[in-house]
Amino acid sequence: MGKINGCLKCLFIFFNVLFLIVGCLLIFVAVKATAVSIQMSTFGGPGVGWIWVITLGVFGISALGIFAACSEKELFLKIFAGFMGIGMIIMLIFGTVVAVLRNSLKQNYESKSKEFVEPIMKDEESRQVLETFQITFKCCGVVSTKDWGTQIPTSCECTDTSRAFGAVTCKPRPVLSSGPALIYAESCSDSIFYLLDIGFKISLGFLFGFAVTALLGLLISILMIHQIRRHDGMGGPSIAMKGY
Repeated sequence: MGKINGCLKCLFIFFNVLFLIVGCLLIFVAVKATAVSIQMSTFGGPGVGWIWVITLGVFGISALGIFAACSEKELFLKIFAGFMGIGMIIMLIFGTVVAVLRNSLKQNYESKSKEFVEPIMKDEESRQVLETFQITFKCCGVVSTKDWGTQIPTSCECTDTSRAFGAVTCKPRPVLSSGPALIYAESCSDSIFYLLDIGFKISLGFLFGFAVTALLGLLISILMIHQIRRHDGMGGPSIAMKGY
């Protein structure tokens, strides 16, 4: 009989294998998120460096947990428990930071709109991204139509009032400006914030969910360390725990 309760060991390995698979999926997600972030950074979106840190952390720590349980080595379980404790703290810190960023994002768009608009309108690639965004979400300008000056692009033309969320209204183009006769009345700031807000909510669920998981991993690894010490102290097999 091994040093660790068989049911507890199998359960521990099972969940670490699941998280190892999750780590592989997160690598794919991180690659996709990096490509999207390059475009969304134009509009003040958050970076994805923390996603790569978490992804590699989940993959590496899960592999360590599987090895520690299979080998029943106290040293590796201690290392795993230490990573779980550190990971839980990091997740809580990151979750708090993301929550603060989410709450301040809308205010930044409203109070510092000029700072967001000027870099976008000066960069040709950013302008093309904005035009594509306008066609998709049926809006015009980051903050308002005035962002385009006197030359309103065809991507602002109001030809379809149907949209997945919210009502779409049309208005005449500003006086002394060229472009479509009817343009979208709404700016793109609400749509941009809507997409970023979805990303923030997913991130919050992800971070705090992993914080709880790290706490459970920490408690189970401490329990397994205790069983190994008891086995070594008694010089025989560990006593199966009641209720497991």
